[in-house]
Amino acid sequence: MRSQAFSLIALAYAVAFVAAALTVAIVPSESALWRAFWADIVATCVVFGFSKQYDNSSFYDAYWSVAPVPIAIYWWLLPEAQGADGLRQLLVLALVTAWAARLTHNWARGWTGLDHEDWRYVDQRENVGNLYWAVSFAGLHMMPTLMVFAGCLALWPALVTGTQPFGAVDVAATVLTGGAILLEGTADNQLRRFRLSNPPPTAILDTGVWAFVRHPNYLGEIGFWWGLYLFALAADPQAWWTGVGALAITLLFRFVSLKLIDDRMVARRPDYKARMETVPALLPRLRSYGAEEKG
Repeated sequence: MRSQAFSLIALAYAVAFVAAALTVAIVPSESALWRAFWADIVATCVVFGFSKQYDNSSFYDAYWSVAPVPIAIYWWLLPEAQGADGLRQLLVLALVTAWAARLTHNWARGWTGLDHEDWRYVDQRENVGNLYWAVSFAGLHMMPTLMVFAGCLALWPALVTGTQPFGAVDVAATVLTGGAILLEGTADNQLRRFRLSNPPPTAILDTGVWAFVRHPNYLGEIGFWWGLYLFALAADPQAWWTGVGALAITLLFRFVSLKLIDDRMVARRPDYKARMETVPALLPRLRSYGAEEKG
């Protein structure tokens, strides 16, 4: 059943890719940025069709981590991208691909098949009733697509229009983006090992990177998008506007996603409220070790 479910996911994404490619070919716009946008929208609608057909919104779960790769490759192959710095292009493509592969793999190893749906989707089914599929289309499919595409705006100057040579800001962007991928992967692996150890139902993971912040995986994800934004600024200092995606993703995670997780944890684990009072959500606190030793 699990292999069959993944075959259906693969089919859904293959159909979505074909629909996106056709959209790129027929959209009456000279801008490849806008053609990619409408192709992303059409592909999302195709995936939603599969979600609705099989009554499982988790068909979309891997889409937002897969979509940036074909978008990046499409822009990289444009004739006008030949003026961009080649080293920057290769680093950005490698980092986006590494991020996508790791995140998609993390989802795949935890998804058991069509019998499983993200707990947030289950909650939405219970809360909105007959309006669920309208909510699923707008909030669980289209909104993440728009957010991720906004984040991908940073790829446009980095891969296509930016003409600045590779420099110190690119080095900083590489360190931030690569470090963010490493942090997110480390956090996800530690969480997976914790879950597979069959801990007590009320146990809380508070070791490794989880000892410093409550959501290190989200911190890594946020860092990834700000790293791409640094690449955009390195390529074109006037591309400040491409930071809208990283900012929107940061605000969404901080004030929506993390609140949902924290509320769920408080309801399920009695000690989690105390953890919220002592452990920050995203940014580790600077400890004054000298003061602690003196005390």
